[in-house]
Amino acid sequence: MVHDDFAFEPIPGLPEVPPEGERVLWQGKPRWWSLAKRLFKLPWIAGYFAILALWGGVSSQYDGEPLGTVVSAGLGPLIAGGVVIGLLVAVGYWIQATTIYTVTSERVIIRFGLAVQMTVNLPFRVIQEAQLTVRRDGTGDIPLVLMPDEKVSSLMLWPHIRPWHWRHTQPMLRAIAVPEAVARTLAQALADHAQRTGGADVATVGPAAGLEDGGAPTLVKASVKASG
Repeated sequence: MVHDDFAFEPIPGLPEVPPEGERVLWQGKPRWWSLAKRLFKLPWIAGYFAILALWGGVSSQYDGEPLGTVVSAGLGPLIAGGVVIGLLVAVGYWIQATTIYTVTSERVIIRFGLAVQMTVNLPFRVIQEAQLTVRRDGTGDIPLVLMPDEKVSSLMLWPHIRPWHWRHTQPMLRAIAVPEAVARTLAQALADHAQRTGGADVATVGPAAGLEDGGAPTLVKASVKASG
């Protein structure tokens, strides 16, 4: 399922030309700002440094320090926080630039890697269920629940994994635009694959239990029994 990519990509995001009959249905990238904000918890980091700045300024003023010292005590944490957030935002942009998600008529492909490019192929026969969470900013995440006997490395796939699912790693398409359309495309592709291979499938759209980051709850299930 894993392929090391150093050079030639006949189609961006794919390590080789798809076999005859396999069609590319969708390709996309994570949105860098949404990805960085949620992946690195940027609002919490900004709040932390704001508290440090407020504490430093108030403490200096309480101690009777000159105005210049008070201002410096408040500005120091703000500058440090700006640098940290800027670096994390740059990493988010770098992740966007080096990632391509692909859905074909036969599989989901994640091409990623900040230093070394790699490709993870997830044939539909190993995908048990696809879920969708839509965020307030319009982006969304699509985690893929794999068959019980299928395993992938969370360290290798990070950050393209569902948080807090370390025991059974779930690959995830993160911070993608028009997530509902992508989820429906994937659900239909899974259902079509199940019909061709004689597997059982379920493809529905409806309310989801559990809301992350206050996003609008949506769920797409597409379960396929492995055949052969």
